Amino acid sequence: MLYTFAGSRSIPTKSTMPAPHIRPATAEDLAFIVNLIEADGMVGSTEDTANPQGPGYMAALAAIEADPNQLLLIAELDGQPVGTFQLTFTPGISRKGAWRCTIEGVHVSPEHRNKKIGETMMVWAVETARARNCVMVQLTSNKARTNAHRFYNRLGFKQSHEGFKLMLG
Repeated sequence: MLYTFAGSRSIPTKSTMPAPHIRPATAEDLAFIVNLIEADGMVGSTEDTANPQGPGYMAALAAIEADPNQLLLIAELDGQPVGTFQLTFTPGISRKGAWRCTIEGVHVSPEHRNKKIGETMMVWAVETARARNCVMVQLTSNKARTNAHRFYNRLGFKQSHEGFKLMLG
């Protein structure tokens, strides 16, 4: 299920909760990120929670940090991580050579859900995409995550495409 957001309006946000701080992820955040992905019980997840700083994770983080079109981010409250997401900026020939931003790996810790943290993360993502002159923000969501689908729809994302995957290993 692919969601797109190409509107000129801002995502609505109303909250009396303190807003999380968004910052780049570091190697010290890998255990939090890996455990959060595993805790969400993603179908087909093969996360290694016993070794979240294993060579595969460290290589992926190094590649993300080296690529100016990749951002792996942490949302934190009071210095503690409460959420994570990744942004990928992609140029394309369609839409007159426009750039788009793909949001991936959106997770909020269970004890911090329904507190507008995910909404803050999405507002940050959309505003960052706008600042980088993207014409669209898109994301995919596992079909089993129906609560996430309602969340994205509430924020103005539209279910515009059907997604496909081919696992290579």
